[in-house]
Amino acid sequence: MSTAEASPQVRTVASTQSEMTEVILPNDANTLGNLLGGRLMHFIDLTGAIAAYRHSRTHVVTAAMDHIDFIQPVHVGDLLILKSSVNRAFNTSVEVGVKVWVEDPQTGTHLHVASAYLVFVAIDEHGRRQHVPQAQPETPDEIRRFNDALRRREHRESESARRKRETRIAGIATA
Repeated sequence: MSTAEASPQVRTVASTQSEMTEVILPNDANTLGNLLGGRLMHFIDLTGAIAAYRHSRTHVVTAAMDHIDFIQPVHVGDLLILKSSVNRAFNTSVEVGVKVWVEDPQTGTHLHVASAYLVFVAIDEHGRRQHVPQAQPETPDEIRRFNDALRRREHRESESARRKRETRIAGIATA
């Protein structure tokens, strides 16, 4: 296989998808028998990282968990289903969306319980940023998520600049 085949310039969104299923055990839960939010964030990070890794085909590190919605509680004994895919690739980073469902193991019914957006940066074995292939959305949902990812990135950059200005102004005021 040639290097060009091993590292294409464009990957489809579908080729990045990842799915993980976990059974929720008592050590994953709080005193009410509900899944700990931090544990859910850990599962989301793992599932998202797999999609980012599949897309970039190099090491990835979590740069941001941009947004997370906890919609419904998850209980001990439930099956947690997490699905992720790359929404958009930028120069050295990718935005990944993760959607989480709970499955009642006795009825088989599914309920949407959480969603999150994460940003991963591709790095080599020395920690240097690596370029990533572009993402090619194909379905209407993938195209919508692709376009929404750019808006979220613009918002993240705007917020980062605002925080830097506030820090700089606060530093001047205390000097």
